[in-house]
Formats: sequence, C-alpha cells, structure tokens
Amino acid sequence: MGNKENVEEIMQRSAGILMPVSSLPSQEGIGTLGDGAYAFVDWLESAGMKIWQVLPLLPTGYGDSPYQSCASDALNYYFIDLATLEKDGLLEPDDYQNVVWSDDIRRVNYGALFVEKAKILQKAFARFDKTSKEWQDFLFEGKYEDFAIFMSLKAKYAYATWDSWDESYKNREENALQAYKDEHKEEIEFWQFTQYIFLKQWNALKDYTNAKGIKIMGDMPIYVAYDSVEVWKNRKELFMLDENDNVALRAGVPPDAFSEDGQLWGNPVYDWDKLKGNDYAWWKQRLQYAFTLFDIIRIDHFRAFDRFYAIPNDAETAKEGEWMDGPKGDLFKDMKEYPIVAEDLGIIDDGVRALLKETGYPGMKVFEFAFDGNPENEYLPSLHNKNSVAYTGTHDNETLRSFIEGLDEQERKYFETTLENECLSADVAYLTETIEEECKTVIELLFSSQANTVLFPMHDVLCFGEEARLNEPSTVSSQNWTFRFIENDFKIKKANWLKELTEIYNR
Repeated sequence: MGNKENVEEIMQRSAGILMPVSSLPSQEGIGTLGDGAYAFVDWLESAGMKIWQVLPLLPTGYGDSPYQSCASDALNYYFIDLATLEKDGLLEPDDYQNVVWSDDIRRVNYGALFVEKAKILQKAFARFDKTSKEWQDFLFEGKYEDFAIFMSLKAKYAYATWDSWDESYKNREENALQAYKDEHKEEIEFWQFTQYIFLKQWNALKDYTNAKGIKIMGDMPIYVAYDSVEVWKNRKELFMLDENDNVALRAGVPPDAFSEDGQLWGNPVYDWDKLKGNDYAWWKQRLQYAFTLFDIIRIDHFRAFDRFYAIPNDAETAKEGEWMDGPKGDLFKDMKEYPIVAEDLGIIDDGVRALLKETGYPGMKVFEFAFDGNPENEYLPSLHNKNSVAYTGTHDNETLRSFIEGLDEQERKYFETTLENECLSADVAYLTETIEEECKTVIELLFSSQANTVLFPMHDVLCFGEEARLNEPSTVSSQNWTFRFIENDFKIKKANWLKELTEIYNR
C-alpha cells in the first residue's frame, strides 16, 4: 500500500460487482463469511471481475445502517459464519441449525439476529481454547478492548446511550473502568472474541479472493454515531460537542432536488482544528487500519473534507445549517498514492474539484444521475474521464430497472434518445425491446466507457426491480439494508456474458 506501482496495478482498467456481505446467500439469516461468500468469489472469477466492493463491515444499530455504527473500526459479528465454527469444533449443529432467522429468505430479520446471534457465539466462546498463544497475544495487545467494554456496558444499561450511564462510566473514570473490567472480564473477552473470530474468517476469505486476482474494495463512512465508542472515548479530542458533551453541530446536507428540507443525519461533526493539532493522527490510523482489511477504500461523503455542512443541535430541519471548512488536502498530503476512491456525489463545487485534483483520487460517475437535460452532464458515459469509477447506481439509488420503469413519458423519451446517442458514439448495440435488454445495454455502455473502473450492484446485473433496492436515504424501514440474494440468482450464463464484456472492452 502506498507506492505508486501498487496503486496503478490495483486501479488498472477493470470491472467489478457491488455486493454487501449482508446480501450474500446463506442459511443463517444474513450473508456470512462462509460458503456463500466463497461461492460468490468463484462466480466473480468466472465472470472476469477484478473487484468485489462491499459496504461497511461495521456493527449496525438503530435503523440497521452500516453508516450509523457504534464503532469506527469494529466488525459486525452478524457476519460470522456459524457452520465454519462447527467445522472448527466450537459449535454443535443443534446450537444454531434450528433457529428461525427469518420468514423470508430474501430479507434479513435484524431483530432475530440481535436476539440469537450473540447467544450462539457465546456457546462457541465457551468451547474456545482460551490458553492459545494467538488468543493471549490478541488480548495482551488490547485489540478491540474499548469496543468490548462499550458493548458490555451497553448491555448493562439495556442498550441506552452512553450519555445516560452512571457518571463514572459515562466519563470513563479510570478506577471505575478498571473495577468494571475486573468484574466483567469474561463478558468483555467474549466481545473481543467476536472480533478475533471475524478477523480469522475475513482474512481467510480475503486471501482466497486475492489469490483469484480479485481485489476487495471496502467502504468507509466519514462520520460515526453519537452513541459510539469514539465519542464516548474521544469526545474532547475529536468532535464538536457542547460543555455538557451533547452534540453541538450535527452532520447532514442542505436542501436539494431530492429533499426539500435537506438531510439531517444527526452525527457529531469533527473538530478539525483540534485534529490538525496532532496531524490528524486519529484519521490516519483509521485509514491505515482499513487497509489491513481491504485492498481499496471508498470514502463516503468525501466532499466534507473540503467543506462540511453543520446543523445546530436545536434545528428542526437541515435548512438551518451552514458550510464550514474541513481539512482539505492537508489530511491527505502523505496519502496521495493510496488506492482511495472518493465518493464525490451531492453538492460538488470548485473546492471539491480542487481537492480531487490535489489528491489524485478517482471520483464516481453514476449513470442514473446523467439525465437532467444537460448535454455536458459529466455522468454521461461518453464524458467519463479515465480517473473515475463508473456505476449504474449505488447502494442508495433505485435499481436500474426501477429507475427506468419510473420515468414518465417525457423523461423516458429523453432517456432513450440520449441512451441511443451514447450507444452510437460508443459503437454499442442499442437494444431496448425489453427492460432486460435495456439494462444489458446500459451495462455494456459503461463497460465501453473511458472510466478505469466500472462497478455494478448485483441487482442491476440481474435486472431486478424495486424489491431489490438496498436503501432509501433518510428513511427507516424494514426494506432498508435487508435485501438478500439466493444461490439460484448466480447463473453461469450471466457470468459468461460479463466475462465476454471484459474481453471486448479490455477490462
């Protein structure tokens, strides 16, 4: 990581698939790091894909979003594969095979996972050899200890937010925390065990993936939740809080075409002046850690490093916010050669463009955003630049099929005229007799583009409709973050088609 040759090799002309771990096929209620993941990697290899993009691997909380996590570096124990633990001698079939995880194989039931998964993992921990040198070294290094203490205290206080705990724990008084650690040693070590096992399974999967010539792109949320390890531990050093440690300014985005009131996310914003005082050490350590898990990192909401939108805590909507300066290129001055992808969507101005130019990081081009009537829209495939990553849509967008089917008559006419012109300029066959043909045409058009990297959500490769949408921003619903694929979705015919496109378009 970090040398130019490595970056150029990683970010060479290629194609890949966006597939959250949660959406992988499995019999355990959610995608895991088990057989379903390995089968997916085999399918990627047969399709000639060079990148597997995942969403954040972080634990989820209210709303089940991986972008609102209780920790910036912890790993989601829901993804631990129980069948692998059985093979390792840590579980018996009866420990987990009779659990009813969901009444719909296409949907994750997070409530069932919350109730059942930790109980099963505790059985594995009871059988685990706690005398092994590897485990003892893990504990000695204090890995994930803060997360483990936080989770233990969350359980003690019935999952109330940290600011409602007893003062001694809320304020991390050293004597009180040490006494708590001594008294709850086994429970705290259990939560560290979840991280240890996750890493063991993840590293094995990543080695398998890399051995097949496939890189894994991780996803880093820029913000953390208020109710998180980071705010509990570093409230004075990292965040803009008031004298009572409440959020002073909240993150979000101003009103735009998608939201009349803007979006009020609620996360605390960073105190960049304080962070600059120690050369952004926390952020740099966070990035270094991420590169131990992934080959490439996509940083969400990258524009906030130039200027971020901050909303007073007492504001009712995001209309009342203001733009404030972020660290700009200063944070990345020693990381310009890292394989980072900048999520540069939303309100993009000259400052963001200057930051992208300064860092050299590729930005994103989303096909669904190309049809606003502007013939110079930078998301049109014919206008892609090489140093970019092109998508049909992201995890926050409608599926491609749903997007096309949702156009009104006038919009559809403009879309098809523009698509036909794009296909003509790229020498791509314009096939639109069925919606399936239209989706295939769009995907081939992106394959033909100048963008070094093209990535497709799996639901677009399969031309699935609205039922497969992963997330609708600014909403909390049982549909968000729950969609799953099944084994029969991964057809050899689809893989062969993608493989052919990689050969035609040199990806």
